[in-house]
Amino acid sequence: MRLGLKRNQRELSDVWPRLMAPPNVAALEGVKAFGVDLMGEHRGDFPPAYLERIDAGQNLSAMDVARDRVIRSEVSDAIQVVLATHELLVSPTLAAMPVDNASNGDTQGPTHVDGIEVDPLIGWRLTYLTNFSGHPTISIPAGLSGRLPVGMQLIGRCCADGDVLAAAAVERTRPWGDSYRICEQRPLSQSFSPNSQQRESGANA
Repeated sequence: MRLGLKRNQRELSDVWPRLMAPPNVAALEGVKAFGVDLMGEHRGDFPPAYLERIDAGQNLSAMDVARDRVIRSEVSDAIQVVLATHELLVSPTLAAMPVDNASNGDTQGPTHVDGIEVDPLIGWRLTYLTNFSGHPTISIPAGLSGRLPVGMQLIGRCCADGDVLAAAAVERTRPWGDSYRICEQRPLSQSFSPNSQQRESGANA
C-alpha cells in the first residue's frame, strides 16, 4: 500500500530543516544571551551544511512557515490513511545502504537513490517523515550489510506506543548483541585524539 504523498522526496526533505530552523535559531539566541555567541566566535566549529540551514532559517517569512506547515499536515494525513486499516507501517530505516560516519561529525549519504536526487543529509533517511506527524516510531537492528548495520523502521498509530514496542520484540529472532565485537575489533585511526572521539561519538548519537 502506497502512502500517497503528493510531494516529491526533495521537496519533503527540504521542508524539515526549514521547520526546525526557528527552534534552532531560538536556542542559539538563548545561548548567546548567556554570553556564548555560537554563531560568532564558534561558527567555524559547525558543519557548513548546518550553517547554511541556520542562515536560511533566519530569513524565513511567516508565509514560508505557513506553507511548510501545510506540507507537514499532508504527510501526517497520508500516514493516518494507511494506519486506518493497518496496525503498523513497516519500512527500511534508510533508503540506501549505510555509510561510514565522517570523522568531523558531518556525515552525509548518497546524493541519488534509484536515480532520484536526494538531500545527502536526510533525504536517504526514512525516519524524518514521522517527525512531521508525531506517530510513535522505532528503528530496530535488522542485520548487517557487509560490516555496517541496517535497520527496520516500525511506525504505529497515534498514541499506540505499546504496539510499536511489542512489535519490536522481533529483535529476539535476530539477536544483534554479538555485533558489538565489530566495534571492539575496529582499529583506531592514527589521527585518533580525545576530540576526534567526542566528535565521532556525537555522529553516532
